[in-house]
Amino acid sequence: MREEVIVCGAFDDLRLNDFRFLDAASKRGALRVKLWSDAAVMTATGTAPKFPLAERKYLLEAIRFVDRVEVIHEPKRDGPSPGLQPQVFPPLPPPPPVPINPPGTKVLVTGCYDYFHSGHVAFFEECAAIGDLYVGVGSDATIRSLKGPRNPLFPADERRFIVSCCRHVKLAFLNSGSGWLDAEPELKRIRPQIYVVNEDGDKRAKREYCEANGIEYRVLKRVPKQGLPARQSTVLRGF
Repeated sequence: MREEVIVCGAFDDLRLNDFRFLDAASKRGALRVKLWSDAAVMTATGTAPKFPLAERKYLLEAIRFVDRVEVIHEPKRDGPSPGLQPQVFPPLPPPPPVPINPPGTKVLVTGCYDYFHSGHVAFFEECAAIGDLYVGVGSDATIRSLKGPRNPLFPADERRFIVSCCRHVKLAFLNSGSGWLDAEPELKRIRPQIYVVNEDGDKRAKREYCEANGIEYRVLKRVPKQGLPARQSTVLRGF
């Protein structure tokens, strides 16, 4: 039986170091997160969390490193385990190679994923129910060309790593093309049966490519997980 590792905190507004910390902690044993309730966060910090308890819990439970999330109502500081420092990590590992026509039902989605939130998780969860989910993350140059010079807020290697932490994702990779069809080289390698976009990502170039190459093209409505608020990266970023 694996040793259990317990960490404790608010886990509010998760960013790269939070994901890397949870990854490091999980390498020491089965990871149990003691998540502070909204009231506990208020007690510990004097301010309400940015994201409510249900949303924080949903996001944590979607992280592949986390084995269990337990809500606590007193901000006891019984974690993290000794020696784990979320501020200091080695460079991010390189992205894995994109496979050539892997077996199974393959679902591909693409996007920026600049401010990872519960809406992304809900979208991935819905797509993963169809088949193995492959996520193409846009490069910094592509995102700037499509969305303007202030974008993206976070660099591509960070965005790809965070997406790869989601347990619904089979593989996350960086798109090597450009424009709205920046994943075209990866589409040719993976050969998905289904390309899924949300309403914001529905572009003529994507639709025409799929029609020409025998790929089913599905457009999903942007629907939050039941009981959670709708989220958009542009709103959370502030631009």
